[in-house]
Amino acid sequence: MGDYLSQFTELLSTYDVLGAFWVNIQLTFWAAILSLILGTALALMRISPVSSLRWAGSTYVNLLRNTPLTIIMTFMVLAVWTQLQISLSPDFPTNFFRFAVIGLTVYHAAFVCEAIRSGVNTVPIGQAEAARAIGLSFAPAARLVILPQAFRGAIAPLGNTLIALLKNSTVAAAASVTTETSSLMRTMIEFNSNYIYAIFLTFAIGYVILVIPIGLLTTSLSTRLAVRR
Repeated sequence: MGDYLSQFTELLSTYDVLGAFWVNIQLTFWAAILSLILGTALALMRISPVSSLRWAGSTYVNLLRNTPLTIIMTFMVLAVWTQLQISLSPDFPTNFFRFAVIGLTVYHAAFVCEAIRSGVNTVPIGQAEAARAIGLSFAPAARLVILPQAFRGAIAPLGNTLIALLKNSTVAAAASVTTETSSLMRTMIEFNSNYIYAIFLTFAIGYVILVIPIGLLTTSLSTRLAVRR
Protein backbone atom coordinates (compact mmCIF):
# COMPACT_ATOMS: atom_id res chain seq x y z
CA MET A 1 0.00 0.00 0.00
CA GLY A 2 2.83 2.37 0.86
CA ASP A 3 4.56 1.67 -2.46
CA TYR A 4 1.30 2.25 -4.33
CA LEU A 5 0.76 5.64 -2.66
CA SER A 6 4.35 6.74 -3.18
CA GLN A 7 4.22 5.76 -6.86
CA PHE A 8 0.90 7.54 -7.29
CA THR A 9 2.28 10.66 -5.60
CA GLU A 10 5.18 10.55 -8.02
CA LEU A 11 2.69 10.22 -10.87
CA LEU A 12 0.79 13.32 -9.70
CA SER A 13 4.03 15.29 -9.72
CA THR A 14 4.42 14.39 -13.40
CA TYR A 15 1.08 15.93 -14.39
CA ASP A 16 -0.13 19.47 -13.67
CA VAL A 17 -3.37 18.56 -11.90
CA LEU A 18 -3.68 21.89 -10.10
CA GLY A 19 -3.07 23.69 -13.38
CA ALA A 20 -5.90 21.74 -14.99
CA PHE A 21 -8.28 22.72 -12.20
CA TRP A 22 -7.13 26.33 -12.57
CA VAL A 23 -8.14 26.22 -16.27
CA ASN A 24 -11.63 25.03 -15.29
CA ILE A 25 -11.88 27.73 -12.63
CA GLN A 26 -10.97 30.37 -15.23
CA LEU A 27 -13.51 28.96 -17.68
CA THR A 28 -16.15 29.08 -14.95
CA PHE A 29 -15.22 32.61 -13.85
CA TRP A 30 -15.42 34.23 -17.29
CA ALA A 31 -18.46 32.25 -18.41
CA ALA A 32 -20.25 33.07 -15.13
CA ILE A 33 -19.74 36.81 -15.62
CA LEU A 34 -20.79 36.79 -19.27
CA SER A 35 -23.76 34.47 -18.73
CA LEU A 36 -24.96 36.68 -15.85
CA ILE A 37 -24.93 39.71 -18.16
CA LEU A 38 -26.62 37.87 -21.03
CA GLY A 39 -29.03 36.05 -18.72
CA THR A 40 -30.11 39.33 -17.10
CA ALA A 41 -30.80 40.82 -20.52
CA LEU A 42 -32.82 37.74 -21.45
CA ALA A 43 -34.77 37.94 -18.19
CA LEU A 44 -35.66 41.55 -18.93
CA MET A 45 -36.81 40.50 -22.39
CA ARG A 46 -38.98 37.75 -20.90
CA ILE A 47 -40.77 40.11 -18.50
CA SER A 48 -40.90 42.98 -20.99
CA PRO A 49 -44.28 44.46 -21.99
CA VAL A 50 -43.14 44.22 -25.63
CA SER A 51 -44.45 40.94 -27.05
CA SER A 52 -41.69 40.56 -29.66
CA LEU A 53 -39.01 40.80 -26.96
CA ARG A 54 -40.85 38.26 -24.82
CA TRP A 55 -41.02 35.91 -27.81
CA ALA A 56 -37.33 36.34 -28.63
CA GLY A 57 -36.29 35.73 -25.02
CA SER A 58 -38.54 32.70 -24.68
CA THR A 59 -37.30 31.24 -27.97
CA TYR A 60 -33.66 31.63 -26.94
CA VAL A 61 -34.23 30.02 -23.54
CA ASN A 62 -36.25 27.09 -24.87
CA LEU A 63 -33.82 26.46 -27.73
CA LEU A 64 -30.59 26.64 -25.74
CA ARG A 65 -31.86 24.81 -22.65
CA ASN A 66 -32.79 21.83 -24.81
CA THR A 67 -29.58 21.74 -26.83
CA PRO A 68 -26.79 19.51 -25.44
CA LEU A 69 -23.77 21.53 -24.36
CA THR A 70 -21.44 19.15 -26.24
CA ILE A 71 -23.17 20.05 -29.50
CA ILE A 72 -22.73 23.76 -28.79
CA MET A 73 -19.05 23.27 -28.03
CA THR A 74 -18.54 21.18 -31.16
CA PHE A 75 -20.38 23.81 -33.21
CA MET A 76 -18.00 26.50 -31.95
CA VAL A 77 -15.04 24.57 -33.34
CA LEU A 78 -16.37 22.84 -36.45
CA ALA A 79 -18.68 25.59 -37.68
CA VAL A 80 -17.45 28.91 -36.30
CA TRP A 81 -13.72 28.22 -36.45
CA THR A 82 -13.33 25.61 -39.20
CA GLN A 83 -16.07 26.61 -41.65
CA LEU A 84 -16.50 30.34 -40.99
CA GLN A 85 -12.78 30.68 -40.17
CA ILE A 86 -13.47 33.07 -37.30
CA SER A 87 -10.52 33.26 -34.93
CA LEU A 88 -10.52 34.97 -31.54
CA SER A 89 -6.77 34.80 -31.03
CA PRO A 90 -3.69 33.88 -33.09
CA ASP A 91 -2.64 31.64 -30.21
CA PHE A 92 -4.35 28.24 -30.61
CA PRO A 93 -4.87 27.40 -26.89
CA THR A 94 -6.20 30.92 -26.18
CA ASN A 95 -8.44 30.75 -29.24
CA PHE A 96 -10.09 27.50 -28.15
CA PHE A 97 -10.29 28.71 -24.56
CA ARG A 98 -12.31 31.72 -25.71
CA PHE A 99 -14.55 29.57 -27.88
CA ALA A 100 -15.21 27.36 -24.84
CA VAL A 101 -16.10 30.42 -22.73
CA ILE A 102 -18.55 31.58 -25.41
CA GLY A 103 -20.11 28.13 -25.65
CA LEU A 104 -20.52 27.90 -21.88
CA THR A 105 -21.93 31.43 -21.81
CA VAL A 106 -24.62 31.05 -24.45
CA TYR A 107 -25.75 27.76 -22.89
CA HIS A 108 -25.85 28.77 -19.23
CA ALA A 109 -27.31 32.22 -19.93
CA ALA A 110 -30.63 30.46 -20.54
CA PHE A 111 -30.51 28.95 -17.05
CA VAL A 112 -29.41 32.24 -15.51
CA CYS A 113 -32.38 33.90 -17.20
CA GLU A 114 -34.80 31.43 -15.63
CA ALA A 115 -33.11 31.78 -12.23
CA ILE A 116 -33.53 35.55 -12.33
CA ARG A 117 -37.11 35.21 -13.57
CA SER A 118 -37.83 32.99 -10.57
CA GLY A 119 -36.40 35.78 -8.42
CA VAL A 120 -38.76 38.25 -10.08
CA ASN A 121 -41.64 36.09 -8.90
CA THR A 122 -40.52 36.63 -5.30
CA VAL A 123 -40.90 40.41 -5.61
CA PRO A 124 -44.28 41.54 -4.21
CA ILE A 125 -46.52 42.74 -7.05
CA GLY A 126 -47.17 45.93 -5.14
CA GLN A 127 -43.56 46.98 -5.75
CA ALA A 128 -44.07 47.09 -9.52
CA GLU A 129 -47.43 48.81 -9.10
CA ALA A 130 -45.85 51.43 -6.85
CA ALA A 131 -43.11 52.02 -9.43
CA ARG A 132 -45.70 52.58 -12.14
CA ALA A 133 -47.71 54.83 -9.82
CA ILE A 134 -44.80 57.25 -9.43
CA GLY A 135 -44.33 57.40 -13.20
CA LEU A 136 -41.48 54.97 -13.81
CA SER A 137 -41.47 53.23 -17.18
CA PHE A 138 -40.53 49.56 -17.54
CA ALA A 139 -36.75 49.99 -17.84
CA PRO A 140 -36.24 52.28 -14.81
CA ALA A 141 -38.69 50.24 -12.74
CA ALA A 142 -36.84 47.03 -13.60
CA ARG A 143 -33.43 48.57 -12.90
CA LEU A 144 -34.29 50.40 -9.70
CA VAL A 145 -37.07 48.33 -8.12
CA ILE A 146 -37.56 44.85 -9.56
CA LEU A 147 -34.08 43.52 -10.38
CA PRO A 148 -32.38 44.46 -7.07
CA GLN A 149 -35.00 42.44 -5.21
CA ALA A 150 -35.13 39.71 -7.86
CA PHE A 151 -31.40 39.04 -7.51
CA ARG A 152 -31.87 38.58 -3.77
CA GLY A 153 -34.59 36.03 -4.40
CA ALA A 154 -32.57 34.29 -7.11
CA ILE A 155 -29.38 33.64 -5.12
CA ALA A 156 -30.11 29.95 -4.53
CA PRO A 157 -30.98 29.08 -8.17
CA LEU A 158 -28.07 31.20 -9.39
CA GLY A 159 -25.80 29.25 -7.05
CA ASN A 160 -27.10 25.99 -8.50
CA THR A 161 -26.44 27.31 -12.00
CA LEU A 162 -22.90 28.28 -11.02
CA ILE A 163 -22.26 24.79 -9.67
CA ALA A 164 -23.62 23.29 -12.88
CA LEU A 165 -21.39 25.66 -14.87
CA LEU A 166 -18.31 24.59 -12.93
CA LYS A 167 -19.02 20.92 -13.56
CA ASN A 168 -19.98 21.53 -17.19
CA SER A 169 -16.68 23.32 -17.79
CA THR A 170 -15.24 19.84 -18.30
CA VAL A 171 -17.13 19.74 -21.61
CA ALA A 172 -14.59 22.33 -22.84
CA ALA A 173 -12.64 19.29 -24.07
CA ALA A 174 -15.15 19.19 -26.94
CA ALA A 175 -13.95 22.68 -27.89
CA SER A 176 -10.35 21.43 -28.07
CA VAL A 177 -9.31 22.83 -24.69
CA THR A 178 -6.74 20.16 -23.87
CA THR A 179 -5.46 21.53 -20.56
CA GLU A 180 -8.61 21.18 -18.46
CA THR A 181 -9.42 18.42 -16.00
CA SER A 182 -11.37 15.93 -18.12
CA SER A 183 -8.68 15.93 -20.84
CA LEU A 184 -5.90 15.52 -18.30
CA MET A 185 -7.75 12.75 -16.44
CA ARG A 186 -8.32 10.88 -19.71
CA THR A 187 -4.61 11.18 -20.57
CA MET A 188 -3.53 10.03 -17.11
CA ILE A 189 -5.83 7.00 -17.20
CA GLU A 190 -4.78 6.12 -20.75
CA PHE A 191 -1.10 5.88 -19.84
CA ASN A 192 -1.48 4.79 -16.21
CA SER A 193 -4.50 2.50 -16.17
CA ASN A 194 -3.30 0.68 -13.05
CA TYR A 195 -4.06 3.88 -11.09
CA ILE A 196 -7.51 4.41 -12.58
CA TYR A 197 -9.39 4.45 -9.27
CA ALA A 198 -6.89 6.72 -7.55
CA ILE A 199 -6.91 9.13 -10.50
CA PHE A 200 -10.70 9.24 -10.61
CA LEU A 201 -10.90 9.77 -6.84
CA THR A 202 -8.36 12.60 -7.02
CA PHE A 203 -10.38 14.55 -9.58
CA ALA A 204 -13.67 13.77 -7.83
CA ILE A 205 -12.34 15.11 -4.53
CA GLY A 206 -11.06 18.20 -6.34
CA TYR A 207 -14.53 19.03 -7.61
CA VAL A 208 -16.09 18.33 -4.21
CA ILE A 209 -13.66 20.83 -2.68
CA LEU A 210 -14.70 23.43 -5.26
CA VAL A 211 -18.45 22.79 -5.23
CA ILE A 212 -19.24 22.51 -1.51
CA PRO A 213 -18.14 26.08 -0.57
CA ILE A 214 -20.27 27.49 -3.41
CA GLY A 215 -23.31 25.61 -2.16
CA LEU A 216 -22.78 26.65 1.45
CA LEU A 217 -22.18 30.30 0.54
CA THR A 218 -25.20 30.66 -1.75
CA THR A 219 -27.46 28.88 0.76
CA SER A 220 -26.32 31.23 3.51
CA LEU A 221 -26.75 34.34 1.35
CA SER A 222 -30.14 33.15 0.13
CA THR A 223 -31.37 32.82 3.71
CA ARG A 224 -29.99 36.19 4.83
CA LEU A 225 -30.97 38.25 1.79
CA ALA A 226 -34.32 36.70 0.87
CA VAL A 227 -37.07 39.18 0.07
CA ARG A 228 -39.52 39.33 2.96
CA ARG A 229 -43.15 39.48 1.97
